[in-house]
Amino acid sequence: MPSVHPELSDEHEALRSLVREFATAEIEPSAEEWDRTHEFPVDVVRKMGDLGLFGIPFPESVGGGGGDFTGVCIAIEELARVDQSMAITLEAGVGLGANPIFKFGTAEQQQRWLPDLCAGRALGAFGLTEPDAGSDAGGTRTRARLDEAADEWVIDGEKAFITNSGTPITSLVTVTALTGPGEISAIIVPAGTAGFEVQPPYRKMGWHASDTHGLTFVECRVPAGNLLGEQGRGFAQFLEILDEGRIAIAALAVGVIQRCLDDSVAYANERHTFGRPIGSNQAVAFKCSDMQTALAAARRLTYHAAWLCDHGKPFKEEAAMAKLFATEAAIDATRAATQIFGGYGFMDETVVSRHYRDAKILEIGEGTSEVQRLIIARALGLRV
Repeated sequence: MPSVHPELSDEHEALRSLVREFATAEIEPSAEEWDRTHEFPVDVVRKMGDLGLFGIPFPESVGGGGGDFTGVCIAIEELARVDQSMAITLEAGVGLGANPIFKFGTAEQQQRWLPDLCAGRALGAFGLTEPDAGSDAGGTRTRARLDEAADEWVIDGEKAFITNSGTPITSLVTVTALTGPGEISAIIVPAGTAGFEVQPPYRKMGWHASDTHGLTFVECRVPAGNLLGEQGRGFAQFLEILDEGRIAIAALAVGVIQRCLDDSVAYANERHTFGRPIGSNQAVAFKCSDMQTALAAARRLTYHAAWLCDHGKPFKEEAAMAKLFATEAAIDATRAATQIFGGYGFMDETVVSRHYRDAKILEIGEGTSEVQRLIIARALGLRV
């Protein structure tokens, strides 16, 4: 597909072609089976690493590809066209696993963890959400006390809905915890640490091939040097990380809209009723027209926000607008596509059916639609 966006270079479009070819060959043939069996395909994730996808935005000095955030969004978009589970695996691995360590970690922490994370040999997770602290992330109850004699943090608490936290290649989870009154810090907890328990996987509406668990910490001890960034700055650090993550989720939503549109147009031309293709009916054709319009708007919002991020310009409001519009447009697109497919759209093996189930979480994860509206309203000067 030719680029019509000034933010995208020839290199970006070459990356798009590379990822689309990979997704078509390595993911699409098995995506329906992974969805049915709830399998996390470790071998394919490693191949995504071999392709360099997990290292795209990081410098070569830590094992990355020296690319930019826009490139990550393109890769996520193209994976999402085929399978949202693999797209969110990449999004979380890059944005929530590796990025906090790259942005806030010491040189020693970066050299220890980032080479494997950038190569896709390992995955990192981001432990912010708790059973009683979702959108109210500042309501953290997990606690970490410093045992000065042992020079260790002792962590007690729970986290909920944590992506990439229990895979066979998960190497770490960075968690937020109260380290003093009103003070939230971020601490790296290596996988397998005593006192750190990964709960059984959730039974989810969608994203069946994505790894998602609750986590429990009971007298979990890690070295004092595992503090990530400054003590007391953990919550602010994670809010910064989430701003980028919202653009990446918007890119995932763009991929969903694109696939729904592609499949709907193809089916509208192939499916005949009353002696003519169903696409000749305005009821169907107008649904496709609306999808095309929403796709163009969502893509423009998303890649403009990514460009701002890459060029060091403020992008918090633009990230919120991109996520809000693109994810809600993706929900609309999956519903319209399922309607166009009729009875076939209700069958699990149909791609649009899987996208319909998978897409709902896009309005919830990494900040709900309501949170995005709150951010935008406050940027307008409204005292919400």
